[in-house]
Amino acid sequence: MKKLLNTLYVTTQGAYLSKEGETVVVNVEKEVKLRVPIHTLGGIVCFGNVACSPFLMGFCAEKGVGLSYLSEYGRFLARVQGPVSGNVLLRREQYRKADDPVFSAGMARMIILGKVANSRTVLLRAMRDHGEKDFMDTERVGNAVRRLTTYLDTLEKDQHLDVVRGFEGDAAHTYFSVFDQLIVAQKEDFPFAERNRRPPLDNVNCLLSFIYTLLVHDIRSALETVGLDPAVGFLHRDRPGRPGLALDIMEEFRPFLADRLVLSLINLKRVQAKGFVRMDSGAVIMNDETRKVVLVAYQERKREEIYHSFIDEKVSIGVLFHVQALLLARYLREDIDGYPPFIWK
Repeated sequence: MKKLLNTLYVTTQGAYLSKEGETVVVNVEKEVKLRVPIHTLGGIVCFGNVACSPFLMGFCAEKGVGLSYLSEYGRFLARVQGPVSGNVLLRREQYRKADDPVFSAGMARMIILGKVANSRTVLLRAMRDHGEKDFMDTERVGNAVRRLTTYLDTLEKDQHLDVVRGFEGDAAHTYFSVFDQLIVAQKEDFPFAERNRRPPLDNVNCLLSFIYTLLVHDIRSALETVGLDPAVGFLHRDRPGRPGLALDIMEEFRPFLADRLVLSLINLKRVQAKGFVRMDSGAVIMNDETRKVVLVAYQERKREEIYHSFIDEKVSIGVLFHVQALLLARYLREDIDGYPPFIWK
């Protein structure tokens, strides 16, 4: 588990991926551009017109390497999946407990507790780093922090699943209502009024949605690796084509990983307004160069190490998804008393 399994992102249009021994080979116009040993990969994500040989698909399935297809602009299209790994008894237990409203409410409560705690930490860090500067309304951000603290206190008690969902919605609204205060550079080029998606209507939401898509891919792969069904969640209920459990676990990582990465890209000027295009429909998309910058930054962030308080050791951020998947599997097997969400400190 110490080894960080990276994700290979292929964005070059017309690229063809094939198997060569134990290696993934990327060809563009019949010229080999890259060779990657399969054992170093945890997933492959193909953007747009990228093809894979059937033999590589089977090889990825055999090795447990997730293979996902996205549109050129990052919209999820499909995923190739091999035989389900893991103990069938674990999955049966997952299905039984997902049907238990009391268990689902308790599990959802812990997930949202982690999300709200991490959201509050993002705001507190921003106040610490930029609170004395004129461009931040510290009173607004401070009020949001206090409201999130109130939600955390309430989530410490048992709640019905619908009540937990209500708290999650209110907390997300509170958090994003001051998210613009955390953008300290290029504010005119990256305005943010509210969270919107399908499609994203501004540059910030475009970045958020894109990185959330990458995050879902990695978490889904981690869940499949330990034998859990990524489609059957506790907070996100069953819906055809939706990876409910992957979306559940992603909630803990949205503020800490995705949102902070978006802020870093903007505030450090690694992305600029010229890298975004508004379509006739109103949707905002990234150009190819900006998308590559974001992918590289995401991979770099995954390589950073962070302390995990429950297992009491440092791990790479990219391995955190697997740690949480293993902890959830242990909880379902009743090897531990509860599910410990990842809380950033």
